[in-house]
Amino acid sequence: MNRFLKYWRITGKGETFQAQVVTYADDFVILSRGRAKQALDWTRQVMTRSGLTLNEAKTSIRQTRQERSDFLRYTFGPYRYRKDGHWYLGTGPSKKSVSRVRQKIGEVLKPSNTQPWEEVRDQLNGVLRGWAAYFG
Repeated sequence: MNRFLKYWRITGKGETFQAQVVTYADDFVILSRGRAKQALDWTRQVMTRSGLTLNEAKTSIRQTRQERSDFLRYTFGPYRYRKDGHWYLGTGPSKKSVSRVRQKIGEVLKPSNTQPWEEVRDQLNGVLRGWAAYFG
């Protein structure tokens, strides 16, 4: 990944594709203004030459102003403001992330859990604090 990022900088692809790369570990997103297809094709070529492959199941081109996309358990894209109905670009927890935290809460609060309330409360607070800290 570091070699890809270094090559991106050296070749000036950020300016060429009017784009920026956002990375975390081995995941990345290329944010481009109108040249996403060219950036994706170039990235595929560079990855192939490096002996790497893109995960095609996770690879897509999105119009962020019209559709949402997920990255690092967040959903990015258009949201509707409930009070007056206007649209804005924003972020929120992904559906998958919400589903996971609900499942964890359900495991702590299942009817067969016979632990004392103090232990259940502490487990539940740990789950909620961790989730809130990530998205806070």
